[in-house]
Amino acid sequence: MNSQISERASGAEDANAQALRRLHSRRGEPLFVADWSRALFLHYEVDAGALQLEVPFTLDLYEGRAHVSLVAFTMRGLRPRAGGRVGAGLCRPIANHSFLNVRAYVRHRGEPGIVFLNEWLSNRLSVRLGPWPYGLPYRYGDIAYRHLHETGRLEGTVSSTTTSAKLRYQGTLVEGGSFSPCTAGAIDEFLLERYTAFTCRAGRRRFFRIWHPPWRRSPAGVNVVEDNLIAERWGWFRQAKFIGADYSPGVRGVQMGWPHRLSCSLARRTPRGLRTNFEWP
Repeated sequence: MNSQISERASGAEDANAQALRRLHSRRGEPLFVADWSRALFLHYEVDAGALQLEVPFTLDLYEGRAHVSLVAFTMRGLRPRAGGRVGAGLCRPIANHSFLNVRAYVRHRGEPGIVFLNEWLSNRLSVRLGPWPYGLPYRYGDIAYRHLHETGRLEGTVSSTTTSAKLRYQGTLVEGGSFSPCTAGAIDEFLLERYTAFTCRAGRRRFFRIWHPPWRRSPAGVNVVEDNLIAERWGWFRQAKFIGADYSPGVRGVQMGWPHRLSCSLARRTPRGLRTNFEWP
């Protein structure tokens, strides 16, 4: 048992160390620091062809299958890396709020990452600010999470503020709520240990990198009671296969990098619009 835990930690740390080196390969990184608290990951297997039409980056497949994850968590203590108390004070209005991320898995020039299909936030000011520098697809949502791993109880609701659509789930931790690193090469590492985000908004392509300690996670048994918040936006999600959930108490000291531009050249048109080829700057 101890050897298995050691192997898990080694695999996660290898990916983690590479991510830290990539982030700090650029001068001035990171831009922000924060904590990500009480994170629940809901994983789905989806049709790769349908998803690729939505994503202007090459999908990263696990054993030939495409995946989308819904990530429900709370950010706490966002502040600039530099600036001390003054910087922290300036960030206070956007320092603490909840997220629901809908993310797909991509790879660009050998670097694994994610692309956000949508993000619901509980902070209106952040919704206004995030798209400008990072190109993030923010929307305001009514979010209520009760992720109480101390009692094993997991509940959450994310509601649209413009329609009746919502995501609602209930669940419990399994395996006695024991938290451990992801298994090297396994699907949990593939889905959780991602440290680069690619974005595309208003014709501008960007990427930014992050770093945090490896996720310590536990499988969770979750019943998704309502999912029309997602299914009404993407029809292909109605045929998505729910394959499981992971829960983590969170990670502290998350380093978030500056946004960087990706250059691109025209390639071809798809039924969804213009597909591009991307080059590192």
